[in-house]
Parts: sequence; C-alpha cells; structure tokens
Amino acid sequence: MASTADLERFAKAAEKTAAVHREIQANIDAKEKSAAKKNGGESGAKEGAKEKAMQAGARDYPELPMPKQHFKKPGIEADLELAPMVDAPHYLGSEKLKDKVAIITGGDSGIGRGVAVLYAREGADVVIVYLNEHEDARETQRLVEKEGRRCLAIAGDVSDPEFCRAVVARTLEEFGRLDVLVNNAAFQEHVQDFEDLTEQHFDRTLKTNLYGYFHMAKASVPHLKPGSAIVMTGSVTGLMGNAQLLDYSMTKGGIHAFVRSLATHLVPKGIRVNAVAPGPVWTPLNPADRSAEALTKFVGSVPTKRPAQPEEIAPAFVFLAAPSCSSYITGEVLPIIGGYSGG
Repeated sequence: MASTADLERFAKAAEKTAAVHREIQANIDAKEKSAAKKNGGESGAKEGAKEKAMQAGARDYPELPMPKQHFKKPGIEADLELAPMVDAPHYLGSEKLKDKVAIITGGDSGIGRGVAVLYAREGADVVIVYLNEHEDARETQRLVEKEGRRCLAIAGDVSDPEFCRAVVARTLEEFGRLDVLVNNAAFQEHVQDFEDLTEQHFDRTLKTNLYGYFHMAKASVPHLKPGSAIVMTGSVTGLMGNAQLLDYSMTKGGIHAFVRSLATHLVPKGIRVNAVAPGPVWTPLNPADRSAEALTKFVGSVPTKRPAQPEEIAPAFVFLAAPSCSSYITGEVLPIIGGYSGG
C-alpha cells in the first residue's frame, strides 16, 4: 500500500522529470532559433489555412490556422487560447462501463481528459495519473465528478516502476477493483536534424512512452479479471513514420507491437488489449513541442485539413474498453488519422 509520504515522494520526483523535459525542449528551441536567424526567420503559416476543413461531426470543430503558442513542457491545457473540446455534448452515455474502475495515464489533459469524461459518462470511476500539471488534473477531476462519478488524481513519473505499482495499489485501496488500464502518457519533442537527437532526449522518450506503458501494464495485469481491458495510445507516426519525430515514432511503433504481443499473451486470462492510433489532435502536447509558427499548420497533409479534438478520439477508447462493444476484439490498432492522402 502506498503511504501519503510515498505519494509525496513520487510527486517530487515527477517535478524533476518535468525539469528534464524542459531541458531537452530548451536545447531544441535554441538550435531552431539559431537556424531561423541564419535563414532569415520562420515563414508564416499560409498554406492549409485557405482550404476548407471537413466538418462531419455533431458540431463544427476549429480549423486552421491554430493559435500561435509555444509552452514549456509538459504544457498546461488551461493556458491554451483555444481550449480543446472534451465535453462531447452530443455523446449520450448508456452504462457501457457501469461501476467499472479505470486508470488513465496522462489523464489530466488532452486525449486523457476526453477519455476520462466519457468513461465517467458511461458509469466508471476514474484514476488519472499525471506528471506535475496539477491545475489541469483538478479540472479533469471536476469534469469527472460533474458526470456523477468519483475521481482520484495521482502525480508521478510512469517511468518509475515503483510509482506504477503504487498507483495500482492506491486504486485498489480506494475502489476495491481495477477493470480498465489506459496507457496514454507520452513525451514528444521533434528534431530538425538527426544529429540533434541526444542520448538524453532519446532515453527520456523511451522511458516515458515504452517503459511507462510496460510498468503500468505489469502492475495492473495481476489485478485484472476476465472481461477487463487495456487500451493504449499509439500514433499515426508509429504506422507511417515522421521525419522530425524519429524517437517518438519508434516508441509508437513499439507500442503497436507490444499491444499485439500482450493481447495474444493475455487471451487465456480473458483480458483484451488494443490500441488507438490518432493522427494530429489538439492537445497541450503540440504547443509544448512545436514552435508557435509551426503550430498554426501542424496537421500537415491530413485530408481533413484540421486537427481532431479530444472528444472525437475518446469514443474509440470507450468502444475498446466496453465488453458490450468489443468482446471479440483484441490485438488491434485502430487508426483515427483524418483520412489517407494517397500520396
């Protein structure tokens, strides 16, 4: 059982990890500023903003250009000029996860927050795990409780296996069960040149994105019963690669392989394992990676010509967690990438 002192120690360790994130980011930012001066400055976001984005949802979503913002890592959702849309007012719950308990890493903001809201709307109590974004975590907790469910927020670094075990122990102590694990926490920082990808940067990406997923799964599996589910956040970069996100793409491809392998391994236990592989999504992860100029057009060549909002991605996590929806689905990677360019 994790004591209060243990949880405080994990939270302090998370602050140190966040400082490492900012150090890696500062190094890349400095190199890009130097390169921009040599090249006469960054060009504005002109392409893409003129073309109409596809709107096929229950309500319209923001189109390019996105606001020019750049955050220090890990990025705070409350600071975004354009708030990510997570409340999904047209999504009606139907008790697909009634009285289940879910752990969501990276649950304070972005996709994690969107998933927490819909899981609560489907009847689940939620534990959100986050690094040090305390303000965002409190807001997610408020949104979950607004749906009439309980929410526990725990700060720490998922690359620490002791912390992961403590999260599961605290969840069992508080709720008495664990039914769904959502591995979602991630570290992302681009590089323009391969030479700029330092060992510290590479190591941090792998520690968060692969070790973190492994540690949380290993701590959770002994407590999952038949009918339980693990859902992991992959990425289009793990399917198609990305020239500026070499390490991140590698980890996302690794997550996809981990999902397929772990799913096969856990079939005898009746535990399903799947992944959602999103394309560009409007979350704090992006302004905490890209420059303000690059952020305005970060969707690249996506046919829909706009980023997804978290509430457009979250229903897939409900689908893959709910036994009533996906009892025969395991080992799958579901891309939600805004279409294929064909070129």
